[in-house]
Amino acid sequence: MIEKNKTEKISAEKLNIASQWKLMRWKFYRHKVAVFSLILLSFFYFVVIFGGFISPYNARQNDIRYKNAPPQRIRFFDEDGKFHFRPFVYGIEAEFNDKTFQTLYIRKTDVKHPVYLFVKGDPYQFWGLFTTDRHLFGTEERAMFLMGTDRMGRDLLSRIIYGGRLSLTIGLVGIACSFLLGITIGGISGYYGGRIDRFIQRTIETIRSIPTIPLWMVLSIALPPYWSVVKVYFGIVIILSLIGWTGLARVVRGKFMALRKEDFVMAAILNGASEKKIIFQQLLPSFSSHIIASLTLSVPGMILGETALSFLGLGLQAPAISWGVLLKDAQQIRVLANTPWILFPGLFVIITILAFNFVGDGIRDAADPYSAI
Repeated sequence: MIEKNKTEKISAEKLNIASQWKLMRWKFYRHKVAVFSLILLSFFYFVVIFGGFISPYNARQNDIRYKNAPPQRIRFFDEDGKFHFRPFVYGIEAEFNDKTFQTLYIRKTDVKHPVYLFVKGDPYQFWGLFTTDRHLFGTEERAMFLMGTDRMGRDLLSRIIYGGRLSLTIGLVGIACSFLLGITIGGISGYYGGRIDRFIQRTIETIRSIPTIPLWMVLSIALPPYWSVVKVYFGIVIILSLIGWTGLARVVRGKFMALRKEDFVMAAILNGASEKKIIFQQLLPSFSSHIIASLTLSVPGMILGETALSFLGLGLQAPAISWGVLLKDAQQIRVLANTPWILFPGLFVIITILAFNFVGDGIRDAADPYSAI
């Protein structure tokens, strides 16, 4: 009993002296789903950062021998039940069916392709610094397709990894732009009020009243067709940012209006603090945790925006690789019926969106001062 009371006393003392960010961290760790989602997102970003090394093949390298090949499975046991210390995949061979006019792939159990670590494969640029041909795993021959191939014989797993570079980073870059616009415009609206506030709020209401998808379509059509992939990428980021800042601006405006008459703000004004210092050193830090939560919950919207535009043919286009561009191949019912693995990029979009939402919920709960630790 004495030990228990002592432990409770120590815990109470830690809570009393802990900073706001430490309390948020403790609360966030109690949200197991949010912690798992954060680990999953970190893994995704790690994979796309080192995509050239982790992907088994070059995402643009095609092989007409394996067009629309189905996913394969890495095995340790062969058909006879014999265990192999080195994993392998069976060879496959295409056969054309004269009756259905379809190409079917037959598994050749007499051909085994061992899977090696740090195997030589297609050359690639590692972060643009040097050229190498080492990959994390693969076979000596081009014969392993864990998620199948597309209509041109390109490995879908490698293309999903490369596509994640654009689809995952466009959310972060877009949120950074929206953050600057939302903080600046929302701060001006909430701090000064009056005519400035009314004008900004009517502008926000006008933007939010326009249907999102048609507005994206109109703005994306304005992009010149001769632009490079990089220019189109930043153009889409700007388009998404011009639309996505309104929600954050409303949050910042409401917080500014609620806090600008507080005692600590009035004390700073009486001490002769400048408006810039009051905004950035007094007002913003007081609800920075809520801003972080709002930004985290806004990232999925950016990712879905890019995916929708690319899927409709109005965003990124080939030879660019993103999850939306990959899903564009799944627009035909015939393709879905014969090659359903083309939908794998959509699965990664769903997982990423759910993970960001869970992380945002965890941060929002952790930022609530009235929730229990």
